[in-house]
Amino acid sequence: MGFWSRRNWMTLAAAGGFVAVAVGAFAAHGVTDPRAQELLRTGAMYGFMHTMATFACATFMQVGAKRARFAPAFFLSGVLLFSGSLYAMAFGAPRWIGAVTPIGGLCFLTGWAILAWAARGVDPV
Repeated sequence: MGFWSRRNWMTLAAAGGFVAVAVGAFAAHGVTDPRAQELLRTGAMYGFMHTMATFACATFMQVGAKRARFAPAFFLSGVLLFSGSLYAMAFGAPRWIGAVTPIGGLCFLTGWAILAWAARGVDPV
């Protein structure tokens, strides 16, 4: 299975969780500009939420929802695009970088749709 293994998804999710907590703390204690704080907090919140969703995919796969293995690529790509673009703008990147943010949002939505599809493969006990 190579790079796209459950272990690698979980490792990337853990790293993403670390970054989300660090950015959230930086927003709370290291930034005085209200707009930058808002961008960092929003990016951290969505980043953390979707790293946790990636961990949930491992649980889904464990209970028989094998299709859940496709969702982490979208969740983590969304974190990179959505949260990453917000972080970049908070640190002074040009506003056109914000055009990337909705693409990350679409990745999040795709990941959730895949997870819903995967849930159909779980025994309805």
